[in-house]
Amino acid sequence: MVRFEPLGQKMFTRRNWLLRCSILINILVILYICSHVMIGNGTGFNGSNTFFIQEHGVDTANSAQLIGDKIQPPPPPPPASNDLSLPPLSPNDSGSAAAAAPATAVDAAAAAPTQNQGGSVVAGNIGGVANVGEAAVYTNNSVNDGEPAVAEEKDPEIRLETLLNCYNRDFKPEVLQRGDFWVLKNYVRADHGPLKCSESITYTTHADYTFLDNLIPLLERWNAPVSIAMHTPGTDYQPTIDAIKYLRECLPESPLVRTFTTFHLYFSTKHIPKQVAKQSEVLKTPYNCTLPPPYFNVSSGHLYKSQKKLLYPVNVGRNIARDAALTHFILASDIELYPNPGLVRKFLEMIARNDAYLQRKAPRVFPLSIFEVEANATVPRDKTELQEYLRTGKAIPFHKRVCASCHGVPQSKEWMAANETDELSVFHIGKRTGYFRHWEPIYIGTHADPHYDERLSWEGKSDKMTQGYALCVLDYEFHILDNAFLVHKPGIKVLQKDNRRAMLAGKTNQLIRKIIYPELKIMYGVRQGCVV
Repeated sequence: MVRFEPLGQKMFTRRNWLLRCSILINILVILYICSHVMIGNGTGFNGSNTFFIQEHGVDTANSAQLIGDKIQPPPPPPPASNDLSLPPLSPNDSGSAAAAAPATAVDAAAAAPTQNQGGSVVAGNIGGVANVGEAAVYTNNSVNDGEPAVAEEKDPEIRLETLLNCYNRDFKPEVLQRGDFWVLKNYVRADHGPLKCSESITYTTHADYTFLDNLIPLLERWNAPVSIAMHTPGTDYQPTIDAIKYLRECLPESPLVRTFTTFHLYFSTKHIPKQVAKQSEVLKTPYNCTLPPPYFNVSSGHLYKSQKKLLYPVNVGRNIARDAALTHFILASDIELYPNPGLVRKFLEMIARNDAYLQRKAPRVFPLSIFEVEANATVPRDKTELQEYLRTGKAIPFHKRVCASCHGVPQSKEWMAANETDELSVFHIGKRTGYFRHWEPIYIGTHADPHYDERLSWEGKSDKMTQGYALCVLDYEFHILDNAFLVHKPGIKVLQKDNRRAMLAGKTNQLIRKIIYPELKIMYGVRQGCVV
């Protein structure tokens, strides 16, 4: 028997089904509208503005981010390793290099690296390396042909900060212990205040107060931050403070000292001064500027160090000054070595216009050629003037008459013969091997480079040899700069007999051979051709 459903009940079932479908459709419509509203407001699914920007055809990785009224550069790519040293600057097959780059800061800024949508680095206007005779030069051929135009950062300082991926350091005064030494870090600070790690280069050096007559001629040519560690044992403390005050207060050049120079003090725990002023009090009492400078006509025999027959802890001072430097790049030098003017600006411009090579891994430093001039000569200000001095015999390579192999620079004759150019470039890439296995280069490096061994003294000599061995074993490249040089305070050195130093040098050689060298082989390893 067939049963029929009442008509009213059947219509009720259909209305119920249609109502459910209608509700479902309404929900889908509402979700669709909400999703468009969210996209239109730039939130996207992950809270970013990715979808909104991409609909307008702009690559977020290549575009600057607007925050307030300032344009912030895109975040830098992560470094390939923990090594903050810089890569080679276009070496050719023969090992020499020269950087021919945009002539202006604006042109150099156009070479900033950007990132494509996949996150890979794209060099703006820096192209490949073209061999021209014996030198390698950069071309301006774009390496991202076919890519859409991207936003480029025009501020060289911001570009350098992004490229170097360095971090800013504290500039506060501190009282520290370093082995057997007390250290007063940032005891008298430069007026420049905290610095960005990318905005300059710091000249780091060491001295006792009898060498402070070199500070003004150094600053006049360097015109950038100086970090100097002063050895002040016992009674040497007070004349050192007086000399610092004199330099900061009493000279026409005192603004240079106040602006750029930061002084750190250090002394042995066995030779602490009887009184040490707090950092906040040390400059409160002005110096009597009618008095002569405390370092005037003072010989090393007046020093507490000499009277107590102390050795000068040269490498302790070097490391203190270096570790306190605020900038990524450091020129660790001696206070009597004066650089050619304009070096800081030209070096940073060279780095900025060769940014595409900053991702390469090989460690490197940038040595400067060093020279001596006659006692009555003025210090040459550029390479052209230096070449004239060399031609007439008024200048010679550094320590030519004392230890020529210690400062023999690869391709030095070719360097001296090459004409000066407007920009700074890498002239030749050398190694500390072969004839140059005992080379003691002074170079622009970074905080990542090995420290100097603090067991070695100035009197015992060979104080930079162990660090040179570490650089060699780590396979550092020495990128010799073409138009950059150092000149020693006028006066050509000759070899003089010093029985005490000869005895101390013998003890130092034994220390290196029996203790330090075996340690270096464990810590850094060995490499064929590398010697202490």
